Amino acid sequence: MGISELPPHYQPVLGQVVTSMLVNGETRNTLPVSDRGLQYGDGLFETIAVREGKTEFWDRHLARLREGCTRLGFDEPDLEELRREMQFLINGQHTREGVDQGILKIIVTRGAGGRGYCVPEAINPTRIVAFHPWPDIPESHTREGVKARRCHLQLGRQSALAGIKHLNRLENVLARTEWDDPEIVEGLLCSEGGYAIEGTMSNLFVERGETLVTPDLSHCGVAGIIRAIVMEEARSQGLSVAVADIRYEDVITAKALFLTNSIIGIWPVRELEGKEFAISSTIRTLMERLKARRRADREK
Repeated sequence: MGISELPPHYQPVLGQVVTSMLVNGETRNTLPVSDRGLQYGDGLFETIAVREGKTEFWDRHLARLREGCTRLGFDEPDLEELRREMQFLINGQHTREGVDQGILKIIVTRGAGGRGYCVPEAINPTRIVAFHPWPDIPESHTREGVKARRCHLQLGRQSALAGIKHLNRLENVLARTEWDDPEIVEGLLCSEGGYAIEGTMSNLFVERGETLVTPDLSHCGVAGIIRAIVMEEARSQGLSVAVADIRYEDVITAKALFLTNSIIGIWPVRELEGKEFAISSTIRTLMERLKARRRADREK
């Protein structure tokens, strides 16, 4: 969709400087202080890779967003409006900067209104769409792997919120404040029961024997888009894949480890708490398979 194809109510926007953020379709970067996303973290978000001017795995991000709206019990945003706004920002960045790569972040809150936890009967969801530059990620993170640590903070168990990308990210924020060593790229989070769950910004995979294992996220953690795709690709290659509880002791003694999310793709872990890991042939195969899946999704 080109900018000229946007509906009439966008036309005032087009006469202004091209923006990188829309709030309910308007070019602004402010919210009412009564918005429940600000007041209570009452909302959801998605972080989507954009390459060659196209979003990656949008259908999957949309499915998780819709599930989150259902789980939190508020109306999903107008999906056609959301698509137009996303494309408007992508087109605008290309027109102004010649940028075909970046990150789209979508935030949907329950909306503005109501003091206290009780939800007002009449309230409309707030939608925020922002385009961010692609981060400067060293190629060595993918090629040679990353150094990680175990975080002291433990994730609480709450099955009502498990899996979705809700706005309550204070656990991740606090965990990320635990280190400032630039060589450490990610921190591993465990649950209160001592089970490995995820990284502060990524999902975890453990190669144990001939089986690829990723933690059970029934009680906490985010069910990542790339996590699901990696499991599909692994099975298509005839690998044994399991979703199970993984104790930290099983992580540190594993054959190989890697991390995933929608922006980084796959990062092998080369070191965790002083223990070194090799990048296995399985990881390298999955990297190539994921690269092909990303390309195919952009071309469809």
